[in-house]
Amino acid sequence: MKRLILCSALLLVTLATSFVAGAAAGPPSFRGTTSPLTPTLKARMTGVSWHRGCPVPLSGLRLLTLSYHGFDGRSHTGRLVVNRSVATRVLVVFRRLYRANFPIRRMQLVDAYGGSDFRSIEADNSSAFNCRPATGSSSWSNHAYGLAIDINPIENPYVTASGSVAHRASRPYLNRSRVRPGMAYSGGELVDAFRSAGWGWGGYWSGDRDYQHFSANGR
Repeated sequence: MKRLILCSALLLVTLATSFVAGAAAGPPSFRGTTSPLTPTLKARMTGVSWHRGCPVPLSGLRLLTLSYHGFDGRSHTGRLVVNRSVATRVLVVFRRLYRANFPIRRMQLVDAYGGSDFRSIEADNSSAFNCRPATGSSSWSNHAYGLAIDINPIENPYVTASGSVAHRASRPYLNRSRVRPGMAYSGGELVDAFRSAGWGWGGYWSGDRDYQHFSANGR
C-alpha cells in the first residue's frame, strides 16, 4: 500500500514538473526571414500573380517566411511576397503581431488560388503581392507593387459606401463595433502595428472602406 502511494505521489510530481516546464517554455519564438524569389517560385508566379507588364519586376520582390498565431491558438508558418523596399519593416510588424498573439486565419501566396483575389478572400487568406488593378479602377493596386497586405479578409471585409460586401461569410462582420478575434479596428493591435511602420489602413477611407487592407502609402 505504501509503495502504491509513493508511486502515485512520484507520478503526480512528474506530471506537475512536466506541466510547469511546458508552461514556462511557452509558444515557439517568432521566426521571420526575407529572401529573393527562387527560380521555382518565379516560375510558379509567372502567368499567375505576376506577368510581363507588371509595374515591378520579380527581382524587386522578396519572399517573407514568418510565424503567425492561428485561430486554433497554435503557431504556424506563413509566406508573403512583398516589395523588397518594405520587407524588413513588414517583418517587424508581424513580429509585433505574433508577440501580441493576434490571430491570423491563413497565410499563403495568392498563387495557391490561381491569382484570384476573390478565391483567396473566400478562404480567409492573408496575402500581399498580386499584380492586379485596384478594386473598381483601371489603375494598378498597391498589391501590384508589393506595397499592400490584406489581413483576415473575411473578418475585415471590403465594404461599399452602401454597406454591402461581396462575400457572404463577411456579413456578420459588418457591425464593426462588435470586436471579435482577428478584426482590425482603430486602437487595436493590428492597426497600431502597421501604423508604427508608417502604413495606412483602408478602414479610415471615406466612402468604400477596405478593413483588411494595409498599404505603404495609405491607399
